[in-house]
Amino acid sequence: MSHNHLSSVPIYRKALELCSTSRAIASYVTFNKDLLKLYKSQGLRDIIAEALLTDSILIPQQIAQAEYSKSRKERLKSAVFINIMIRNINSYCRGLEHDGVREIEYLNLLRKDVRSFRKSFREWRKSIINGNDDTLGKIDPSAI
Repeated sequence: MSHNHLSSVPIYRKALELCSTSRAIASYVTFNKDLLKLYKSQGLRDIIAEALLTDSILIPQQIAQAEYSKSRKERLKSAVFINIMIRNINSYCRGLEHDGVREIEYLNLLRKDVRSFRKSFREWRKSIINGNDDTLGKIDPSAI
């Protein structure tokens, strides 16, 4: 599969949108505007912003890995990992809110993007579960 294939996958496009929104919010809420150096900061808001960026960047990577994988087991592992990152992003929104971010409408925009992504994710996940590869292994699809 080529990179062009990924750009035609709706969940991948939504993941890139989520990543873009997360990046904009992290840039806005952090006291350290250099996003590449957030890991050096000790401020709670900067730590949350770094985690938000990390998880939002990993989601499209996991989708790409699942799309290119021939193993159903690997695709399901990616789906489980993405599900965890989605929950984390919602937690980061709550953390930023509790840390005193006053612009709640920006966090609500991210939450809205997460809900939209989650809808697409559920459809994509069903297509993975209903695949015909017999290499499922020990992953329980109900855990996803």
